[in-house]
Amino acid sequence: MDDAEALPDKTPRTARGRRTLRKLLDAAAVEFGEKGFHEASISSITRRAEVALGTFYTYFDSKDALFRALVGDMSEAVKVSARDALSDDMGALEIERAALAAFLSFAREHREIYRIIDEAEFVDPASYRDHYETIAARIAKRLKEGADAGELREGLGETEAWAMMGMNVFVGLRYAVWSDGDPDEIASRVNALIARGIAAEPD
Repeated sequence: MDDAEALPDKTPRTARGRRTLRKLLDAAAVEFGEKGFHEASISSITRRAEVALGTFYTYFDSKDALFRALVGDMSEAVKVSARDALSDDMGALEIERAALAAFLSFAREHREIYRIIDEAEFVDPASYRDHYETIAARIAKRLKEGADAGELREGLGETEAWAMMGMNVFVGLRYAVWSDGDPDEIASRVNALIARGIAAEPD
């Protein structure tokens, strides 16, 4: 067993191995974010990670396998950033506001996520689809919980979840990747749109 002590499925079982895997994923995020999948190279990723080229194959069979793992890792990071911003005392609308603000902050710090997820549509369509389906499912679950609590209207489901996710994705592109909008201000404006819609208030 090498110093990473990887399991047969290449999942490290020691703290040292997990640190090395983390370094490879972080280096891959920068490499793929800057160069794109096709121009990125394993040797460049290992140099960025400051690990030996041979160490790469302790964790991954190929660049494609690393890319798939990175998409999954980024999806998990998005989930964690939203989860950590929420608390049990928040109402349904406040949960959506806080989750979006957390995503905007995450996207600002990790702008490469947009290029990597977009490339996944062509490099690994299954992980691309899974990324968005998983997020939409979480939003749909929150909408149902809000309706069950009497804070949101009944009948909200998958369609509304995908619409909200699409709005969040492009708001993030505009105000986290292309410019630095204030996450709380932007999230509050989007939240007001969710709460009141765009129709004029009746007289």
